[in-house]
Amino acid sequence: MAFLCPGYSGTPLATTEPWNTMKTVQADRTWPFSPQQAERGFTLAELVILIAVIGILSVMAVPSFLRYYQAATLKSGAQQFAALVNQARELAIKENDKLCVKMSSPTQMKYTRIDCSGAAWVGPGTDAAGNINLPPGITAAPLTVTANPIFDYVGSAATQSGGFTLTNTQTGATLTVSVPASGRVTIQP
Repeated sequence: MAFLCPGYSGTPLATTEPWNTMKTVQADRTWPFSPQQAERGFTLAELVILIAVIGILSVMAVPSFLRYYQAATLKSGAQQFAALVNQARELAIKENDKLCVKMSSPTQMKYTRIDCSGAAWVGPGTDAAGNINLPPGITAAPLTVTANPIFDYVGSAATQSGGFTLTNTQTGATLTVSVPASGRVTIQP
């Protein structure tokens, strides 16, 4: 100990302690590389290969994404359409009357009272003629001429059950929304 012994002539304590050597290793962050290698970045060839791999993966993923998007559009449109048919069922129960769901055009539907030739129901979500717009990109058609369901005051379609075929206008894919005599609205492939 240099500061305790005035006649001590050995090596200073700071140069023999192991934590001093650790400080020099930590300060040299380029270890085990030489300083020239540690400062280098990516080469142009490495960047071109990385961009090519990303491009190939993108080209392979885009068609799958588009198929998924089109299928999801049809499924979403079918769910919205089924909700509109269910709304007619709820209105029939609420008003204690019969209500028919029919297509006024491939992109519009309407609810009519008593049977499919009665007066149109006009309310929230309809225009002045009682038409309700379908979701964009979706068209609908009854399964048969007499396939327009008529809901009664208890919510069943015992008078006339039916269904509709929904078509995605871009792909031509279809789903069926059916209403059996029980009045339960289902979506089928």
